[in-house]
Amino acid sequence: MRPKAHYPLNIKLLLLGLCLALILLFVLRSRIPFSNPTPRSFSSTISTNDHSKNEASCSSSCTKIPSSLSHALIHYSTSKITPQQTLKEISVTAEVLQKKSPCNFLVFGLGHDSLMWSSLNYGGRTVFLEEDKAWIEQIRRRFPMLESHHVIYDTKVNQASILMEEGRGPECTEVGDVRHSMCHLALKSLSPEVYQIRWDLIMVDAPTGYYEEAPGRMTAIYTAGMVARNREGGGETDVFVHDVNREVEDKFSRAFLCEHYMKKQEGRLRHFTIPSYRDNLGSSFCP
Repeated sequence: MRPKAHYPLNIKLLLLGLCLALILLFVLRSRIPFSNPTPRSFSSTISTNDHSKNEASCSSSCTKIPSSLSHALIHYSTSKITPQQTLKEISVTAEVLQKKSPCNFLVFGLGHDSLMWSSLNYGGRTVFLEEDKAWIEQIRRRFPMLESHHVIYDTKVNQASILMEEGRGPECTEVGDVRHSMCHLALKSLSPEVYQIRWDLIMVDAPTGYYEEAPGRMTAIYTAGMVARNREGGGETDVFVHDVNREVEDKFSRAFLCEHYMKKQEGRLRHFTIPSYRDNLGSSFCP
C-alpha cells in the first residue's frame, strides 16, 4: 500500500485525469435535474423572484465540488508519490466502484492510494485496516477524514506452507462467523464493524509480505473470503487481491477465494466475485 518514492509522470497525469473525470461527472449529475425547462402549465405560477432565488440556491450548492474530492484532486496533482497500483490495475476496481458506489468498501492496508479509494466511493463507507500504528497516526494527521483501524497479525510469510495445509481442513472450510472459527487463518480480533457490515467490495493490499519474517497476507485473504461467504442478505462481494505475482498471494487467493470465482486478472491484481453462502451452507467451499 505504501509505494516507493517516485513513479513515472505519465501515471501521475493519468490519475489526475481520473480525478478530474470523477469531479466532472459529479458536477454534471448535480446539474441534470435543473436542466429541464419548467412545464408551460406551471410557469405562470412561479414568480421571477422565486425563480432567481432557486437559481442562486442551485449555483451555490448543487454544483459545488465536495471538499473530499477537491482535497483528493489537490493532493494527487501536487504529490510526488502516486499509488503503487498501475492505472490498468486501479481501473479494474474503479469500474466496479462506478457501478456499486456509494457502497461499503473494506481495504486491508492504508497508503498513498487510500484517499483515492475513499474519493471514488464518495458517499459510501470506506474502512482501512493497517498493521503499522505509527503510520496510521501519520495518515490521520494528513487526512483526518479517512477511517482506519489498527490490526495485529501473528503470522509470518515463512509459515505459509503450514497454514496452507491447515487451511484445507474442515475447521477452515466450514462457513460461518470468523470470530468463532477454530481455523488459525481467521482474523478474530478486528474492529467489530468488520464483522457487522455487509461489505460490497474488499481489497487485500496488506499486510507486508515481501520478506520471510513479514506477516504476509495469508490471513487477510482467507478472512476476506470468509466474510464474503458469510454475508447477510445474500448477494455477492467483489474481492480484489494485489501482488499476485508473489507466491503467497497467488496460492492463497486461488485456494481460498477459488479460481471458479475469479473474474479477471490485470497485471498483479486479481478480481473475484464471491457469493453469500448464508442460504446454502452446504455449498462446496470452492465449486
